[in-house]
Amino acid sequence: MKKIVVASCLATVGFAAQAAGFTLESPDIAPNGTIRNEQVFDGFGCTGDNVSPALEWKNAPKEARSFAVLVHDPDAPTGGSGWWHWVVINLPPQTTGLALGAGRSDRSALPAGATQIATDFGGPGWGGPCPPVGDRPHRYRFTVYALKVDQLELPPGATAALAGFLVNANSIGRATLTGRYGRNK
Repeated sequence: MKKIVVASCLATVGFAAQAAGFTLESPDIAPNGTIRNEQVFDGFGCTGDNVSPALEWKNAPKEARSFAVLVHDPDAPTGGSGWWHWVVINLPPQTTGLALGAGRSDRSALPAGATQIATDFGGPGWGGPCPPVGDRPHRYRFTVYALKVDQLELPPGATAALAGFLVNANSIGRATLTGRYGRNK
C-alpha cells in the first residue's frame, strides 16, 4: 500500500511540473521539427557538421537542484534499445539552456560541473543524427530533466542507460522537444 502512495505522489509532482509550463525549445530545430545538417553526424556515411543545437528551457520547477539533458532516437534499428545521442548530467540549477556547440567532447562549452556520459557512438559529447539510408525520418527526443539532487553520482564508464535510469529516478519534472531527420542517400 505504501508503494502505491509514493508512486502516486511522484506522478503528481511530475504532472504539476508539466502543468506549470516547463518547456524546451531550440532555435536550431525548425518549428516542424526538422533537424538541420549542421547538427547531423559526420561519419557512418553522413556528412553533417556534428554540432549540438542550442537548447533553451523555461518554467522549470523551482525545487530543481540540477538538470540533465538526454537525447535519444527511439527509431534506431538496435533491437529495441534505440540510440543515445547525448547525455549531460549535473547541470547547475541556474542553467536555463545550452549554447550551440555545447556538446563538444572536451566539455569546454558546458557550464562548470556538468558531465557528459558516453553515448552509443562510444564517447562523451554530441553525436548527431545519422539514420540508415531509406528509413523513414527518425525521431530525436531532446529532454531536459529537473532533478531533486545536486549531483548524480555515477561510476567511471557508466552507460547512457544507467545515467537515464538515475535521471528518471531523481526527476521532478521534464520538458521534451522532438526533432526529425531522415536521409535518402
